Amino acid sequence: MRLESFSEKQKIVLTWWCDGSPSRELEAIICDGAVRSGKTICMGLSFVCWAMRRFQGERFGLCGKTVGGLRRNLLDGLVPVLKELGFACTEKSSQHLLTVRFGGRVNTFYLFGGKDEGSAALIQGVTLAGVLLDEAALMPRSFVEQACARCSVKGAKLWFNCNPENPAHWFYREWVQRARERRALYLHFLMEDNPALSPEVIRRYGGMFSGNFYRRFVLGEWVAAEGRVYDFFDESYVKAPPEGELERWCISCDYGTVNPASFGLWGERDGVWYRVKEYYYDSREQMRQKTDGEYAQELRRLAGGRRIQTVVVDPSAASFLEVLRREGWRVVKAENDVLAGIRVTAELLRQGRLVICSPCVDAIREFSLYSWDETAIGDRVRKVHDHAMDDIRYFAVTVAARRGGGYVGAACVERRRF
Repeated sequence: MRLESFSEKQKIVLTWWCDGSPSRELEAIICDGAVRSGKTICMGLSFVCWAMRRFQGERFGLCGKTVGGLRRNLLDGLVPVLKELGFACTEKSSQHLLTVRFGGRVNTFYLFGGKDEGSAALIQGVTLAGVLLDEAALMPRSFVEQACARCSVKGAKLWFNCNPENPAHWFYREWVQRARERRALYLHFLMEDNPALSPEVIRRYGGMFSGNFYRRFVLGEWVAAEGRVYDFFDESYVKAPPEGELERWCISCDYGTVNPASFGLWGERDGVWYRVKEYYYDSREQMRQKTDGEYAQELRRLAGGRRIQTVVVDPSAASFLEVLRREGWRVVKAENDVLAGIRVTAELLRQGRLVICSPCVDAIREFSLYSWDETAIGDRVRKVHDHAMDDIRYFAVTVAARRGGGYVGAACVERRRF
């Protein structure tokens, strides 16, 4: 990757710690804002240059929600740039560490994933001279605070970047709003701050989101989710089932006994997945619960003799999963990060890579009713009218967002943001 130029905000990130900078005595930097706004690459480059200029023989932390995501979001673009600039970089993937050499100095950068509350234990005990937290708002507070606490070497600094979340989010309240009190430099990025993006690309990204997601990921605002989850979805997104043969078939399942069960039959043609049929059963409405075996029969009827490549199932439905395995289906537990899955689903629908067909009347009904819980602290959906929505989300993230084994989800979910 070749960097031709930097914007004014990127230049501030690159030099804030340098002699002569008015911000050099500050202890942290926070960069938030729009997706694809150029904050990630300049943060990573500045962090390594600062570490190699100020320290010798020290350890540093590079943190992402997962180590794999950190490599994709940051290191895959950063390491080639460092090598072009004359840095010698050696990565030991099995040990999650990167060794950097320059000008006779050697420092070690440890890679950490902060995906859940248990992740704080991974970083305990290590002494660091600085830490960079990529997508800090996606990490649990316990992990972020533990990472900050490990930076006890004299001259250590903290580096944060993230896309906005709910304004009640702890990182917004504790760091963004209190940046001056915490002696942190705060910079807000927009897509226009990334010189690598043309006006045409910026306009295209602007058309990929709507409502609160537009305000967050395009305008870079910390706003609360409200109203319908898929507020852009209308009759224009509903199509007749395609004629002729489809290339591959899958089924997605949201399992329910007391709550409704929803299954979707998906067929692919030319990279587009069509939800051509569905099965939806509400035991409360019908006043009878069905067994796992009965649901397995319904799934077979939905398949209709087609060769089903994969059945994606609600990961909490352990007994139903086992019944399907015993009957010979190739079963995959669905990925179940609700917010990330909603974002991926929305992007695939907007791109036309997911199409809801007219026979799926319960899915179409739920699209009009599926809403954010405006009484919750943080982003949560209301747990009603969400059963077809869940099976569609399972399919979107687990199957449709993968091409050739590689993840191609929404811009805000583990994607490069250079």
